[in-house]
Amino acid sequence: MSRHFDVLIIGSGLAGQSAALRLAATKRVAVISKRSVEISASAWAQGGIAAVLDSRDSIEAHIRDTFDAGAHLNDPAATRFVVENGRRAIEWLIEQGVPFTRSADGYHLTREGGHSARRVIHVADATGSAVQQTLTQKLVAHPNITLLENHIAIDFITAEKLGMRGNRCFGAYALDTESGEVLTVGAQATLIATGGAGKVYLYTTNPDTSTGDGIAMAWRAGCRVANMEFIQFHPTCLYHPQAKSFLISEAVRGEGGILRLPDGTRFMPQHNARAELAPRDVVARAIDFEMKKRGVDCVFLDIAHKGEAFIREHFPNIHARCLELGIDITKDPIPVVPAAHYTCGGIVTDLAARTDIPGLYAAGEAACTGLHGANRLASNSLLECLVFAEAATEDILAQPGIDIPPLPRWDESRVTDADEEVVISHNWDELRRFMWDYVGIVRTTKRLRRAQHRIRLLMREIDEFYANFRVTNDLIELRNLVVTADLIVRCALQRKESRGLHFSRDYPQTAAKARRTTLSRRRRAA
Repeated sequence: MSRHFDVLIIGSGLAGQSAALRLAATKRVAVISKRSVEISASAWAQGGIAAVLDSRDSIEAHIRDTFDAGAHLNDPAATRFVVENGRRAIEWLIEQGVPFTRSADGYHLTREGGHSARRVIHVADATGSAVQQTLTQKLVAHPNITLLENHIAIDFITAEKLGMRGNRCFGAYALDTESGEVLTVGAQATLIATGGAGKVYLYTTNPDTSTGDGIAMAWRAGCRVANMEFIQFHPTCLYHPQAKSFLISEAVRGEGGILRLPDGTRFMPQHNARAELAPRDVVARAIDFEMKKRGVDCVFLDIAHKGEAFIREHFPNIHARCLELGIDITKDPIPVVPAAHYTCGGIVTDLAARTDIPGLYAAGEAACTGLHGANRLASNSLLECLVFAEAATEDILAQPGIDIPPLPRWDESRVTDADEEVVISHNWDELRRFMWDYVGIVRTTKRLRRAQHRIRLLMREIDEFYANFRVTNDLIELRNLVVTADLIVRCALQRKESRGLHFSRDYPQTAAKARRTTLSRRRRAA
């Protein structure tokens, strides 16, 4: 089956939804969502959105904080572009009806780790969910937006694949995971808004859909990727056998939460002068160090001293979820561990969200805009989604229309149904475990080489499986995860220093000059 639209958006998080709503006034838009439209990493974001909204704050201070967190690997132009457009992005969300938490003198702004001022606007402790719900209501009701839920993109359709001169994106193939049918989706412009790749690790705060799809697809199509070694591990994921991927917000530390060892000893002041308000990579490494040194399964985050009324007002969802699991955070500390949280690198884009392939754009966590550098500053991610989604839509609207050539249907003439799908689950488990063990918070060249060797063995096995059997959701995700894992390890092996989120025992010093790690299929490295 073939369908054609003006714009195809792959991903239904904040970047995808905000772009769709901006485009739909004049364009026919299709939004591909792997599951229901509400399920995305954006919806799970708790803390809020960073923007300069207070007269006591400044653009320069936000830029400086972003550079400090990013270990000065940030792109100056991209960072200024995002920060300067922050207020307008928030005003757009307010226009859409997002019910940001108010205080006596306006909107309540909280402060999070790495920020020098209160600049994080939020909806209690469930900002992402509130934003997503608000936009989803508008999305599903819009006559110019077609939602393709329970679909997963497989690969882009490019001029190169069609045997044409030059290269351009004309859409993508997508699997309907309910019917098993592969759709040919043609479009004049395609936006990648697929999010990150947290599921490449055994422990992650990300939803199950975060499998690096857009990054892997863009790489296979010929786009450059950069800075994939910088995987942010959130310091405080709830440690409980029934609490899969539940994040304890950065704002808990921002509002006075204290990290303690099992015996109650506070330890962060011994690791960094900013203690619990240090950037995430510093806090994650400190927790990892203490856990390994003392052989403990977790540490504890204590906010009980702030009192029940304060906790219920500021962290109602965290309080309720912990209470369901028998943890009363008004009295007891919260058991926490680090977990893979955010992919700071991704597809190389410019300030208009354009990739290396004409007609193909990327926004949000799948893109490497240069904003985050070697480590993302808390609550800059949703801001980046909004600003670059708007940039992409402006560029798409400014482009002249093109004729889409005849697009071939998906060819299943030489494949059969898989005879042993257990191979997929075994490979998936193996990949996530050795990535956690060898390519985690602390790295060595030896560990990275071990991971690279195993990745190459898995790639051959998965490629053979892909060539011979009909595609399934699990196979597509596994194929994308192993490509993403390969890109992470390649970038990590190229970086001969420790910077931001990449900490190597073999290269513990930080180089004098900050350089981006860029990979290209045309000139393969490491």
